[in-house]
Amino acid sequence: MSDHITRDELGELIDRNAVVVVEALPAPYYESGHLPGAINLPHTEVRERAAAMLPDKDAAIVTYCSNTACPNSGIAQAQLRKLGYTNVRKYAEGKQDWQEAGLPLVAEVPV
Repeated sequence: MSDHITRDELGELIDRNAVVVVEALPAPYYESGHLPGAINLPHTEVRERAAAMLPDKDAAIVTYCSNTACPNSGIAQAQLRKLGYTNVRKYAEGKQDWQEAGLPLVAEVPV
């Protein structure tokens, strides 16, 4: 299995609810718009929060951030693997590619 995943592959997994999608950017970026079903686990907090947020170390997980210039998704992917997660891939093209393909982002609605 490749370390990377394409937009089409990821979209199919999201549609089937067969993946845990992890945005590796800080909360304000996540809140302004994230991939459908994504959880927010900033790359700087993976070691502290992964066990609580991702209890199944064999689950299919995809990390992403803003675009190919952003290193956060790769950092989060590497940290998760060091913590024993066995099925972690990276959507390197991130939110920019997702939006440019006309796919929706989900924004948090303030209460």
